[in-house]
Amino acid sequence: MFYTASSQLQGLLKRAWQTRMDNFPPNIQFDFPVDTAIVSLTGTQCALNCAHCGRHYLQHMIPIWEAERVPEAAPSALISGGSDANGRVPVTSNLEKVAALASGRRLNWHVGLIDDAEAKAIASYAAVISLDFVGDDETIREVYGLDKTVADYVQSYNILRQYAPVMPHITIGLRGGKLGHERPAMERLAQLGLDGLVFLVLMPTPGTRYADCRPPAVADVACILAEARLRFPDKPIYLGCMRPKGRYRGELDPLAVRAGLNKIVNPTRPAVQLAEKLGLSISRGRECCAL
Repeated sequence: MFYTASSQLQGLLKRAWQTRMDNFPPNIQFDFPVDTAIVSLTGTQCALNCAHCGRHYLQHMIPIWEAERVPEAAPSALISGGSDANGRVPVTSNLEKVAALASGRRLNWHVGLIDDAEAKAIASYAAVISLDFVGDDETIREVYGLDKTVADYVQSYNILRQYAPVMPHITIGLRGGKLGHERPAMERLAQLGLDGLVFLVLMPTPGTRYADCRPPAVADVACILAEARLRFPDKPIYLGCMRPKGRYRGELDPLAVRAGLNKIVNPTRPAVQLAEKLGLSISRGRECCAL
């Protein structure tokens, strides 16, 4: 059974769906990124201990100094890692090992704040660069504990776009499940320009400061996805891998289809069924959605 949206949300989804059909062919891609290796430039180390992550997600990455563990057959890799006290991932450390990984593979770099020299240094090894984009200063301070502003993220975004394709990521409910930064982030990206956009949803994670928070309401997330489609009518919009599982995902994913998104990572069965019912042709990928 599909989630029943309010009449207001139904109207918004209807407009978003029509916008999608006016600007894209009738197909959707579902990604199951089992073929993308995940590599950390810092192992499990991070200076920030962010409220939503708490270094948890670094635990399952391959340290760059163990790059030989990356399967030879892997066609791509996500290059990520922890940040220093200024919110910067040390992207130029072990660059020779990254260069070796790049041979015959596409790399998606998940970076933090960055300067021109660093962006230029990694550009030749980047098929795409992912950057978490935050829309208000309060969220930056509370989540990351950084004395930085939206202007710092805008500066990094503009630098990166000079050298490689960039897929900004907006985490809905990033500030402990509360909405606030998402619409300002979209407004700023509309001013700056973008090639595509990835949405994530806060996953309250054990051992983090937000462990006991609740994710944002499914209907609120669906509203933001639909608004994004209307704001960026001809840009690809994806629902990424980081979002709550179980019933929450089962309710959200079909709404993401109806909101006109182009890709969904690890979709639930109801989303696949709805895509089929709506007459979309389905393609399936096995790599990171940003690639």
